[in-house]
Amino acid sequence: MTALAKYQRLEASALWHEAPGARGRDVIVGLRDATIVLSDPRSEAPLAQWSLPAIERLNPGQMPARFAPGLDAGEEIELDDTEMISALDTVHRALERRKPRPGRLRGLVLAGFAIGVVGVLVFWLPGQVTRYAEGVLPAPTRAELGDLALADLARLTGQPCKSVPGRRAASLLAERLFPKAPPRIEVLREGLVAPAALPGDILLLPRAMVETADGPDTMAGLLLQARLQGLGQDPLDEVLAHLGLGATLGLLTTGSVADEALQGFGETLLARPAPPPPDAGQLLALFKVAKVSSTPFGAASKDMPALVSHDPYPQGSPEPVLRDEDWLEFQAICSE
Repeated sequence: MTALAKYQRLEASALWHEAPGARGRDVIVGLRDATIVLSDPRSEAPLAQWSLPAIERLNPGQMPARFAPGLDAGEEIELDDTEMISALDTVHRALERRKPRPGRLRGLVLAGFAIGVVGVLVFWLPGQVTRYAEGVLPAPTRAELGDLALADLARLTGQPCKSVPGRRAASLLAERLFPKAPPRIEVLREGLVAPAALPGDILLLPRAMVETADGPDTMAGLLLQARLQGLGQDPLDEVLAHLGLGATLGLLTTGSVADEALQGFGETLLARPAPPPPDAGQLLALFKVAKVSSTPFGAASKDMPALVSHDPYPQGSPEPVLRDEDWLEFQAICSE
């Protein structure tokens, strides 16, 4: 440890008390590289040596200044030489700055850890929980969430249309387009402006689109597009995002959520912007599997010309999507 260069070899007179209550003795205080040396002013014989890092000022701001080689050392010196006092104070501050600060380091480590934990909770954990939930939630739980979401949506749109002949026709339409796993088709009276999907394989259609569609082939395109959008982004994502992390964790552990857990979800769904047009190639593949001509829907939508130019059945659907009487019943599903 080296004293600041400007103070090296500095000396000054002081009064040394060798023990508490002892009579003061005149000494010369000499500042050295890492110590101060107390010497007899007549013989210059050294009397004591203090380590600079251990020296403490006992009366900051007061005169004469009192210094000791530790707060409980027992001995002390009294100084009134301002240059030596300044030197000891300056050297002491310099040495203090060099001391390690375990508390500060611990605080920085803890703060960094806390920031990391918050980052994990805010940015990483919700996504991981959602992806895990999508993979493990069984079909009955998904259906329950879909029903809760639909119930909240019905506050704004009115109850789904329920004409008995119309619902029968909707079931026929679902079985015709998706024979391996027919979805549940629900037609909403107002508020909904584009087809949408809910967990539990529920496809939502606006009443206006059903009543104004050119025919069952056009309606088939709307449902195939809604199914494709549901395949691209699981409808469960939006529901779990609305539930939040805590309720989602509760759902994973108990298998259910409170009836009011999805309160307000309807506003979220109706306020979201219309999705962009799906990939035409993927949609054409669904038309081909469903054995439906894509030209009627392509001509009605006008934003996917490939549905007309690359129709897998340019001569028309090889099988009717719905019989005429079933189609008319489906269009009248909201008549009751």
